[in-house]
Amino acid sequence: MKRLRLVVQLLFTIVTNGYAYGFLNGKIYQGRLKYTCVPGLNCYSCPGALASCPLGALQALLNQQGFQIPFGMLGFFFLFGSLLGRMICGWMCPFGLVQDLLHRIPLFHKRKKMPFHSVLKYGKYAVLVFLVLIGSSFLFGGFAKMPAFCKFLCPSGTLFGALPLLGSNEMLRSQAGGLFWWKLGILLLILALSVKVYRPFCQYLCPLGAIYGWFNGFSLVQIRWEKEQCILCGACQKACPVDLAVDEISISAECIRCGKCVTACPRDCLSFRKKV
Repeated sequence: MKRLRLVVQLLFTIVTNGYAYGFLNGKIYQGRLKYTCVPGLNCYSCPGALASCPLGALQALLNQQGFQIPFGMLGFFFLFGSLLGRMICGWMCPFGLVQDLLHRIPLFHKRKKMPFHSVLKYGKYAVLVFLVLIGSSFLFGGFAKMPAFCKFLCPSGTLFGALPLLGSNEMLRSQAGGLFWWKLGILLLILALSVKVYRPFCQYLCPLGAIYGWFNGFSLVQIRWEKEQCILCGACQKACPVDLAVDEISISAECIRCGKCVTACPRDCLSFRKKV
C-alpha cells in the first residue's frame, strides 16, 4: 500500500506538471488544458502545470464583478469530495507528496501532531473563510476582491510557481519584493516543520483539505471497519500518521486515507471499499 500510494503521488505530480518546456524557458503553459482543474493543489503559475488549482479557480470566479455563486466549482468539489473525500489529499496532491518525503528524512523525533492540535486543526477552516471566501469578497460583495490565499499564503504556489519562474527570469528576480519574501518564509517554515511533524500544512492550514474533509463521512470510497473482527489492539492508531482511533478512521475530517492503518491491521478488519 505504501509503495502504491507513492507511485500514484509521483505519477499524478508528473502528469499534472508535465509541461517540461515551461520549466526550461520559464513560461507558463496557457493551452486549453489550463481551463480544467485537477482535484489537488496545482498552482496555475507553475510553469509546468497543465491544469489549474480548484482553489485558484474558485477565487477567480469569486473575484468577478458583481455577486455570482460559483455553481461550477461547487459542483466540482461535490463531485470529487463525494467520490473520494480527503483521499485526494493523501494520494493526489503534489504538495502533500513534498511533505511526505520530507517527513521521511531521518532527523529529529517525529511527531504526529503539533502542540494544541485540538485548536490548531481549525486553522484550515479559518483560512478557507477569511482568505478564500472573504478575501475573494464572496461574503462581503465588493470588499477586497483578490485571490488572498494564493497571494499571501499558498506554499505550493511559492514552491512550484514562484521559485521556478524567478530562477529562470532575471527581470522577475529584480522585481521580487516583500510579499515574495513573506511567502518564501512561510514555505521554508512549513518545509522545516514537515521534517518533524506530519504534514503540518495539510493538518492546520490547507483550505482544500477543509473542503474535502466535510465529505469524509459519506464519500463513496471509504476505509471500512469490520467491527466484529476487531480485537482493539491499537495497531491501526499507532500506524496512523495523524493518530486517529479505529472508530475515527475514514470518517474523521482529518483522515487522508493513506492506507497505513489497512496495512498495519493484523486481523484484516480494515479495507478500502465502496460505501454500500
